[in-house]
Amino acid sequence: MKPFMDKDFLLSTETAQRLFHEVAEKCPIIDYHCHLSPKEIWEDRRYDNITQVWLGGDHYKWRLMRCAGVDEKYITGDASDYEKFCKWAEVLGKAIGNPLYHWSHLELQRFFGWHGVLSAKTADEVWQVTGEKFKDPSFSARGLIRQSNVDIICTTDDPVDSLEYHEKLAADKTFATTVLPAWRPDKAMNIEKPEWTDYLAKLAEVSGVAIDSFAAMKRALANRMDFFAAHGCVLSDHALNYVMYAPADEEAVEAIFARRLAGELPSAAEENMFKFAFVAYCASEYTKRGWAMQLHYGCRRDNNRTMYARLGPDTGYDCISNFAPSAETAAFLGHLEAAGSLPRTILYSLNPGDNQAIDTICGCFQSSEAVSKIQHGSAWWFNDHFVGMTDQLTSLANLGYLAGFVGMLTDSRSFLSYPRHEYFRRILCRLLGEWVEDGRFPADFDILADIVRGVSVENARRYFHFAEKQI
Repeated sequence: MKPFMDKDFLLSTETAQRLFHEVAEKCPIIDYHCHLSPKEIWEDRRYDNITQVWLGGDHYKWRLMRCAGVDEKYITGDASDYEKFCKWAEVLGKAIGNPLYHWSHLELQRFFGWHGVLSAKTADEVWQVTGEKFKDPSFSARGLIRQSNVDIICTTDDPVDSLEYHEKLAADKTFATTVLPAWRPDKAMNIEKPEWTDYLAKLAEVSGVAIDSFAAMKRALANRMDFFAAHGCVLSDHALNYVMYAPADEEAVEAIFARRLAGELPSAAEENMFKFAFVAYCASEYTKRGWAMQLHYGCRRDNNRTMYARLGPDTGYDCISNFAPSAETAAFLGHLEAAGSLPRTILYSLNPGDNQAIDTICGCFQSSEAVSKIQHGSAWWFNDHFVGMTDQLTSLANLGYLAGFVGMLTDSRSFLSYPRHEYFRRILCRLLGEWVEDGRFPADFDILADIVRGVSVENARRYFHFAEKQI
C-alpha cells in the first residue's frame, strides 16, 4: 500500500518520478488566468486565520459543504471563522474522490508544513498550526505568491477598471512577480442583462466616447484596449453560454443596439447576433494587437434562483451545460480566419464530452504563426480533477500536439491555490511515465523533459509573448 500523499503522490512509475522531481517540480508558475484581486496583492493583504483565505469566496468548497448537508450559516452565513473551519474539516474528512481533498492537503503540506489528515478529529490542531503561521509576515498575499514561485499573474479585469493597482505594482520593484491585467468584457457583451445600459454609461465615461450606437461602442472598446495594452495586457477572456455562429449585417446589429438603448430587450436570436458581432469585433482588435483570446463556455449559471437572489453570482449554483454545438464553434473560427482576424485562441468547454470535438476543431486552424495557435484549454472548473485532467491531456495527445500545450491555470480567488499547478504537473508526469513504461514512447529523457518543461511553463511564456511584454 502506498503512503498517503507522500513525495511520490500520483507518480506511479520511475519515469514519472524522475520527470516530476527533476523537471516539473522546479519550474516557476505562470498563472495566466485567475481571479485574484490586484488590490489585495498591492496592499499585501494579511489574514487572521485560514478560513479567511480558504473559505471566503471559494464556491468549490461551498458546494461540497452543501452536498454534505451543512447549514448555510457555516458556509456564507454569520458563524465564526473557527466554526466554519471546523465544519469544513468535518466535511473534508469524508470527501473521498473529490479534488478538494487533494488540493487542501497539498496546501497544508506546502504552505504550513503539516502532513497529517484533516478531519473533525484534527481540526483544532490544524487551526492552531495555521494560525501561528499567519502571524508570520511571509504569509501575506505577496508572501504566499513568493512561496509558490509564481513568475507571472494575469488577473481578470473589466474594460472600465482603472488598473490603478496594476500601475502601482508595475512601479514597485520590491515585488518580483509580474502582475498583468487581462481583458474581460462580458458586461459590455451581455446585452440581455437589465444593468447593461447602466454599464454603457460607465464605459462611455472612462473612454470619453458617447455611446449611442454599436459603432460608437466599438470605438470605446478600442480606446480601452489601448489603455489595457499600455498596462501590459496581452490576453483576453470571454465567458459565453456557447460559441455562437450568428452573422448579421451592420445595419441589423445597429438596429438591435438601438432598440436595446430604447429599453427593448432582444430576442434570443437577436442576442446571439449581437454577441457574435461583439466577439468577432473584439477578435479582430486582438489580432491587431497581438493578444490571445480565451473562450470559456458550456456553463449554465445561477440555476438556484432563490439563492441567487440571496447571495448573487459565483456562489456555487452553476452547472455544466450540454448545449455547446461544435459546428458553430468551428464556423465562428472559420469566419474569423476568412476575415484575417483569427487571433491565438484557447477553447475551454465545461462539458468534458466536448474534448474530442475541440481537439479536432483546433486542428483545422493551426498555422506557423504560433505553436498550437488554437489551443484546447486545460480541464476547467468541474473538470480540474484527476479524471478530467487525464482525459483532457489524453484527448489532446491523441488528436493534437500535447508538446505545444500552454498548461495549467488556477482560475482561483485564493492565494493558497497554487499547489493546483503541482497537482496538474504530477498528473502530466504520471501520464507520460505510463506511456513510456508501457512501451508507447521511447525513454528519451531529454525529449520528455523538454515536453514537461514546455507544458509546465515555457509554452505559456512563448504563446502569450510574456518575455516581450513584461513591464
